[in-house]
Amino acid sequence: MDVRSKLWIEVNGEPVFGKGRRILLEAVRRYGSINQAAKEIHISYRKAWSYMKAMEERLGIKLIERQVGGKNGGGATLTAEARQFLRRYEELEKDIEGIVDEKFRTIFINNGKKRGKYV
Repeated sequence: MDVRSKLWIEVNGEPVFGKGRRILLEAVRRYGSINQAAKEIHISYRKAWSYMKAMEERLGIKLIERQVGGKNGGGATLTAEARQFLRRYEELEKDIEGIVDEKFRTIFINNGKKRGKYV
């Protein structure tokens, strides 16, 4: 038996950032392209662009440096603020996961002995 939790950030009740958007930003970092990142995570370019715009507006920071296509093609790179935000979010995610795991062990496992039929 395992425990799972979901974490996301909201601003004024609107979702801003969670696992899916973290994966999107990581894909943009990896591919240097919003279009390629969208394909990687199986969403449309339009939806990816919409997520980027909403995140930037709600967080109040620029996440992506965009280069319009042309002879050498377009591209996108994460800003320093975006990279810092990702690091902080990943740290929060990891810490929350550790807290949830520890609480799960405390509640469902008693000094290494199994309680009842749960584990």
